[in-house]
Amino acid sequence: MRTALLQSSGHPGSTAANLKVLDAAAGRAAAAGAGILVTSEMFLTGYAIGDDVARLAEPADADAADADAADAIAEIAHQHGLAVAYGYPERSGDAVFNSVQLISADGARLANYRKTHLFGCFEREQFTPGEQPVVQAEVNGLRVGLMICYDVEFPENVRAHALAGTDLLLVPTAQMHPFQFVAESVVPVRAFENQMYVAYVNRVGAEGEFEFVGLSTLAGPDGVARARAGRGEELVFADADPGFLAASRAANPYLSDRRPALYGSLAV
Repeated sequence: MRTALLQSSGHPGSTAANLKVLDAAAGRAAAAGAGILVTSEMFLTGYAIGDDVARLAEPADADAADADAADAIAEIAHQHGLAVAYGYPERSGDAVFNSVQLISADGARLANYRKTHLFGCFEREQFTPGEQPVVQAEVNGLRVGLMICYDVEFPENVRAHALAGTDLLLVPTAQMHPFQFVAESVVPVRAFENQMYVAYVNRVGAEGEFEFVGLSTLAGPDGVARARAGRGEELVFADADPGFLAASRAANPYLSDRRPALYGSLAV
């Protein structure tokens, strides 16, 4: 499945402007034959926007009366005929979550994931951590998993997806300087050691106190980056090939060679 990675910070603080950016990117992605478009973390509203996070948060359910952006993205996905995974602040009661929602090519809500590992004081002050580590959906014959930024830096998290059969792991991110080694080294290793594709899609440029480093990538189960963005706004493409994935898994039996009885202390 051709996968489009939208490396962009959009317009922090303006949901309407970010919807326009997403619509334009979806048109370009569809024209290039992509089956899915993935945005960065908190793309819908911006990441370092202070108290506006809570003000701009909305429910995951596109049928909710106040889920205007979810409705708009469902229409974008349907109009362009491709699935869309977008980062946004999700409101549920009094809680706000750092979330990613996956919408199908016909505009249906497939899955919603809440970031389980919050990074730093900024996120812990703004968000409630999620409690469900593995969220998946089927897209064009692939089992697609969802995760956000810091989550992928915990090997247990990605291994849980591998054991659950995830083929393509989508990771909207807000990776900042000086941690670019995560995009450059950690993500390809995660893909290899868990025998899956990993799409890691970053923000770019300065925002608040942060400088986002770009370097979005889609890494394959051989640990090789199929696409690698630079440091600016960019839409990049790469293929997640189920045939290559099956062959790679047969040649690299990490999961079948595991000895879980030895790993009990890892759960402590």
